[in-house]
Amino acid sequence: NTGPGKGKSTAAFGLALRMLGHGRRVGVVQFIKGVQESGEEIFVREQLPGVALYQMGTGFTWDTQDRSADIAAAEKSWAVAEKMLSDKSYHLVVLDELTYMLSFKYLDQEMIFKALKNRPQNQSVVVTGRGGGSVLADMADTVSEIKEVKHAYNSGVMARKGVDY
Repeated sequence: NTGPGKGKSTAAFGLALRMLGHGRRVGVVQFIKGVQESGEEIFVREQLPGVALYQMGTGFTWDTQDRSADIAAAEKSWAVAEKMLSDKSYHLVVLDELTYMLSFKYLDQEMIFKALKNRPQNQSVVVTGRGGGSVLADMADTVSEIKEVKHAYNSGVMARKGVDY
């Protein structure tokens, strides 16, 4: 799920709910998010203890104050993702905002592509975020681009609990 529009992560979590409805195991690694508690985190923690959710937890900012620390956090998060991608008991792995780790060169793209190519046959993966490169799009079975037509923030509406986080 890519593109400049809002809803990429939301769509990925919708697919996670669909998988859970069929009794399938889901793993989620959220790159970037983690300082401000999100609705999905609260719900998973309190209502879905069977879902493995890991958040990078750095509150990643676009204008980083410490690139080395951001890279270290990304690598730690990737280690969790890589374990999920090699575990055939996971039917779905959501790699939320992973594309930014590629765009900012926080993670080695060949390492990521190798793990995605070598995952168990029964496992689906959703990668969210803007960009991520043509190689990632080419190797995907499905690519959905979410386009922004209108966004409340541009009209002065600040992020809302339950809608934006």
